[in-house]
Amino acid sequence: MNDDARTNIGTPAPTPAGPGSADLHDQVERTRDELGRTVEALAAKADIKAQAKAKTAAVKGQAAEKAALVSEQIRETAGQAAQAVKDKTPDPLLEKTAQAAVHVRESAAKAGRYATDKTPDPLLERAGQAATAVRANRTPLLVAGAAVAVFLLVRRSRGRRR
Repeated sequence: MNDDARTNIGTPAPTPAGPGSADLHDQVERTRDELGRTVEALAAKADIKAQAKAKTAAVKGQAAEKAALVSEQIRETAGQAAQAVKDKTPDPLLEKTAQAAVHVRESAAKAGRYATDKTPDPLLERAGQAATAVRANRTPLLVAGAAVAVFLLVRRSRGRRR
């Protein structure tokens, strides 16, 4: 055996370059692209987490749209109801109501000024500090108030059972 025969064993014979090989190359590329798209589609179908996220986002969007629509309908209905009440209310009553509202505001302002004038300064300072503390700790105070209310309601209902 000669050396040339040993080196050619197992290697494919060279294909002549011709019009058929270019077509075959294009067909292989198309098949690869199709296979890639198919694999991507199968991977997307198999990704349950991504599907759940997409569905959640869609449902969330629909809920937001529906909430906005309902909110708008409520606003329109409330506006129509307010206008109907205003239309059916006699003008003298509307005027008296407006005057009463002005009078109540003036009386409340006057009472506030009177209370401020008559309250000693140290007490005003403490009240201001208490108000600041309450604003800073609003949540714990609300929770504590709710707990006290529940306790009192439970105690009251137990007292009725006896």
